[in-house]
Amino acid sequence: MTIIDKQHARLRHKKILKNLDLLYPRVRCALHYDGAFQLLVATILSAQCTDTRVNLVTPALFAKFGMAEKMAVATIAQIETLIRSTGFYHSKAKYISGAAKMIVEKFQGKVPRTMEAILMLPGVARKTANVVLSVGFGIRAGVVVDTHVSRLSGKLGLSDKKTPEKIEQDLMRIVAREKWNTFSLQLIQHGRLVCIARRPRCGECVLRTLCPSAGKFDKKIPQKRKAIRSSNALGVKLHAKKR
Repeated sequence: MTIIDKQHARLRHKKILKNLDLLYPRVRCALHYDGAFQLLVATILSAQCTDTRVNLVTPALFAKFGMAEKMAVATIAQIETLIRSTGFYHSKAKYISGAAKMIVEKFQGKVPRTMEAILMLPGVARKTANVVLSVGFGIRAGVVVDTHVSRLSGKLGLSDKKTPEKIEQDLMRIVAREKWNTFSLQLIQHGRLVCIARRPRCGECVLRTLCPSAGKFDKKIPQKRKAIRSSNALGVKLHAKKR
């Protein structure tokens, strides 16, 4: 990439960020929680699950086991029963139980506030860690890269990387540190409302003149047979991941 190309890319990125600020000036985490531990649990549950579904499940879960000390003594079966509808509940229950026990035994009952320490918890990768640190503690340790952020970063030309870790590194170079906490929430909101995965609303998107992918995905919904094939492929992928 030439110097001129790099300058053009930086200008385009700057305009995208400015438009996101105008579109979503007040964004907040969609998960319902009370305290860092509940946020941690809700974020673990949100893997391969909508925030809406998680918010339907957590009231009953937190009513019984809303503190690390209580979750640590709950049985796996008890947790599974309460989180079953979020999917992959066997693995999630083990992660939540293991994380609660480690928090009690190693961190005096409090969710750790550093990236190094929080990554020690079972089931916690950088995405979950960044959510808890940024939303729960206001700590700018990185950029949350979930499925929306990963997808939109590629479409908007903010990153050409394929893994969350590499995408995060690109975004950390583009986005000012003081905006790390809000940028991903803005992108997630845009992905839910406008740049929808199956049928992006490019014609209504204010970012379309800045987006290299504008119009390319604005196609008719696939035929039923193709949709079924895609769904089956996804099921195999998720099942393999579960094992």
